Amino acid sequence: MENKGFNYNVLILENDTKFEEAIKLLDDNGTGVLPVVDINNQFVGLITDGDIRKSILNKNLDLEHIINKNPYKMNISSTKHQRIQYLKKIQRRQLPIVNENNEFIEIFTFDSLEYNLRDNPVVIMAGGLGSRLGELTKDTPKPMLKIGKKPILELIVENFIAYGFSKFYFSVNYLSHIIKDYFGDGSKFGIEISYIEEEKKLGTAGALSLIEDKIDVPFIVSNGDVLTTIEFDKLLDFHIENNSNATMCVREMIYQVPYGVIKENYNKITEIVEKPTNKFLINAGIYVLSPTVLTKIAYNEYFDMPKLFEKLDNVFCYKIDDYWIDIGQKKDYEKVNLDSQFNYKE
Repeated sequence: MENKGFNYNVLILENDTKFEEAIKLLDDNGTGVLPVVDINNQFVGLITDGDIRKSILNKNLDLEHIINKNPYKMNISSTKHQRIQYLKKIQRRQLPIVNENNEFIEIFTFDSLEYNLRDNPVVIMAGGLGSRLGELTKDTPKPMLKIGKKPILELIVENFIAYGFSKFYFSVNYLSHIIKDYFGDGSKFGIEISYIEEEKKLGTAGALSLIEDKIDVPFIVSNGDVLTTIEFDKLLDFHIENNSNATMCVREMIYQVPYGVIKENYNKITEIVEKPTNKFLINAGIYVLSPTVLTKIAYNEYFDMPKLFEKLDNVFCYKIDDYWIDIGQKKDYEKVNLDSQFNYKE
């Protein structure tokens, strides 16, 4: 039975459901996959073209034996980025999405993704020394340290590619030849990479003055040691919708004072607060800038991003609660290599 409420034809499994019905719906989908639900929309499993071929060869047309009742799936609460990464991990193109009650919601697929390919460039600051990481960066620039089997910089680039970004600038300095040899012009990754050569330290904004191309659309700037699951398309949309000159990603940081805090008035104790918690918004090292902002940056002079924001009006902060880590110290590097969140466990 066809269910028009979904983005795919769905087979509703009943006692009298015929094998031929499954073949027809599978053929109508044209994608090689057919979701199967029961009459209460409980997700039962999947039927693929391969399952049908095997059943015919085995001369067993019983749907109960054909349905894969234990396919990969994800919860509706997962982000688009997590789904994309999980599909890459399991080497599949389709992923059933269910809710907390195992009710079928949709099929998420690479083939139906509307990437909304972006003309907006991405600038990644990849020239730092990484001195706080000690021996780890003696012969390797920090962005090229590996998380699992891939360099940090490659993971950052993959995250942007997943949201339709394809034009990149890498600002490089320390051991820049290692980065250039690995990424080249970006063609092997299906992207375009240009390099900004910092002959001296220019800070997180100063290097932007060396971009020779004319940029006439908002662009993203990211530190080369930040790993995150931010949905970059939503970040860019936020910047545009607010007509912002500059948008800074910020993250709430909670710090608990490990002692009782005393409040006083002329030495008289007025209150004792035991181990109070303070909340701050910290700079997450990811920004969106409008092209006119480039005129505020002096050529080839040291200039940090916070100073740039101080010079501008109509600037916004974009609050994130996604996974985020700044790999500034050895303990951060060790943490991200062990962190199940970044590896997108099912």
